[in-house]
Amino acid sequence: MTTDRKIPVVKCPQCSKAVEWRPENKWRPFCSERCRQIDLGAWASESYRVPGEAQEDPDAPKAE
Repeated sequence: MTTDRKIPVVKCPQCSKAVEWRPENKWRPFCSERCRQIDLGAWASESYRVPGEAQEDPDAPKAE
């Protein structure tokens, strides 16, 4: 029995190169280790942030 399943193709989040989503691709969704490391570095340096309001420090003394 043959399956005619198409392999999904996604864009690398870093460089936008087309990447086949296969179990053999150990860097997925990235195209390479380089793109994966660049993305990891961006997370480590806190370049990716979710916008939001500053939260109040519960341990800070209250201004009266």
